[in-house]
Amino acid sequence: MAHRITEECTYCAACEPECPVNAISAGDDIYIIDESVCVDCEGYFDEAACVVVCPVDCIFKV
Repeated sequence: MAHRITEECTYCAACEPECPVNAISAGDDIYIIDESVCVDCEGYFDEAACVVVCPVDCIFKV
């Protein structure tokens, strides 16, 4: 299952370097997760790394 970032994103960039498959990139106003690339950190971490570091809890599983 992939993750998605909502409009509540504050553009802090905390999530981008945490993604082990480089599925997160900067959009115009918020960060964006390429859902076709996101692997929910399976095989890398016990939890989705982006969700763990997000300070505003704006990332959810699709």
